[in-house]
Amino acid sequence: GVGEIVTGAPDLHVRTDRDLLRYIVEKGSITVDGISLTVVQPLEDGFTVAVIPHTTEVTTLGHKGPGDLVNLEVDVTAKYVERLLAWKDS
Repeated sequence: GVGEIVTGAPDLHVRTDRDLLRYIVEKGSITVDGISLTVVQPLEDGFTVAVIPHTTEVTTLGHKGPGDLVNLEVDVTAKYVERLLAWKDS
């Protein structure tokens, strides 16, 4: 999916589509522009992650700010669970 930065690093807040929110959980993994991060807090409109200084320096996240778009990939484990539950119901 695609997200929009609300607040830049180090306390990155990303707003995203409601369809992705069901896969975003506290301490779960999320990939932002190809960078695997840990969710600090899921929100009603997105999520927050803490970006360490090294990651800010060596990735594009240090150059992105409010309004910039980012690519998002949710934790694949959640997709597996969803598929298994759907399989059981069918």
